[in-house]
Amino acid sequence: MAIEPYRRVLALPGVRMLLLVGLVARIPLTGTGITLTLHVVNHLNLGFLEAGLVGAASMIGSAIGSPLAGRIVDRRGLRPVIAVTTAVQLGFWCVAPSLQYHALLAGAVIAGVFGQPVFGAIRQCVGAMVPPESHQAGFALDSMAVELSFMVGPALAAAAVTAFSSTATMYAVGVGLVGSGVALFLLDPPTRSPEEEGGETRRAVPYRQWVGAGLITLLGVVSALTFVLTATELSLVATMQASGATSLTGLVIALWCGYSLVGGFVYGGLSRGYSPLALIGGLCALTAPLGLVGGGWWWLCLALAPCGLLCAPALSSTVAAVNRRVPAAARGEAMGLHGTALTLGVAIAGPVAGGIVDAYGPGWAFAAAGAAGVVLVLAALPFWRDVPGAGEAAVDPLPA
Repeated sequence: MAIEPYRRVLALPGVRMLLLVGLVARIPLTGTGITLTLHVVNHLNLGFLEAGLVGAASMIGSAIGSPLAGRIVDRRGLRPVIAVTTAVQLGFWCVAPSLQYHALLAGAVIAGVFGQPVFGAIRQCVGAMVPPESHQAGFALDSMAVELSFMVGPALAAAAVTAFSSTATMYAVGVGLVGSGVALFLLDPPTRSPEEEGGETRRAVPYRQWVGAGLITLLGVVSALTFVLTATELSLVATMQASGATSLTGLVIALWCGYSLVGGFVYGGLSRGYSPLALIGGLCALTAPLGLVGGGWWWLCLALAPCGLLCAPALSSTVAAVNRRVPAAARGEAMGLHGTALTLGVAIAGPVAGGIVDAYGPGWAFAAAGAAGVVLVLAALPFWRDVPGAGEAAVDPLPA
């Protein structure tokens, strides 16, 4: 592992500002879920079921809108998409504090469909601004920025609700989202490299040229990754509650994120990357036995290290794999599909892991999630074909 790959990436024109804007822009996005949940529970005086439905509605909208936004970015560029989605977010967060529950539920779907494509757009721009030989370090830096935003956003939103109110926090989230949109609009980072701009027009690429068995397999294991990560988070919360250490839950989750940051930093500096299937399979296999850890929650903190170190590398490897498999003219839509796969894994994990925790305890939730992830990775092996080049079209077409 070396520092030099990171120095080369950060020395590229515009990359340092892109990563900084991406980090800051993701913070209000990561705080929207907890803000809506606490607003439904504290301000509307409803239960966590109703709050969960609002979160699910937002995720469903995001899963639908993410690839659509990416497709428009491919055809029209980033600015029009950022302008429209930022305007929708401004409208929603201005009226959301005064909405009744059912109107808020419908509004969450609309806001999700027109969500700002910050996650996918930043990854697409990193792929365009960083040369292929430095993609591993570039995407590792992006994954570490994602970890930092998830460490800050939800905690900041929860603290704001506690200190002020959910209504004030919702307005603050709206201001943050608008500020993020304005910053990205003004920055207007390129979504294609100069070579790609010179060789391609912004016409649509037929799906048969880039949607194939390998890409579908990759998106499936991406969902498996976030399924296991979300189930792990829920199991951690339940374990801390059962141990009578609920107040330290945030500290344990932050430590878990810290392991991921270390793993991402080491991975980005390696001379070569590894298959997403190997990294995700290893993470799942190391997650399954966490329920066997005894002796108190502090031992669980140590046991989290092996699987935690693989979180950011696994995520960055999937982004790099999508980037390799897809032509530049379809990369935005592909990154949108990647975001949809991430969202689906989170959405499925909530009720499944929650049901296992309620019925059998958090130890079994660790085991079931990890084992399910391993099974899915093994099932994907026969359909997996890695791609050595960058952005090749017609790599692994589906059989006619």
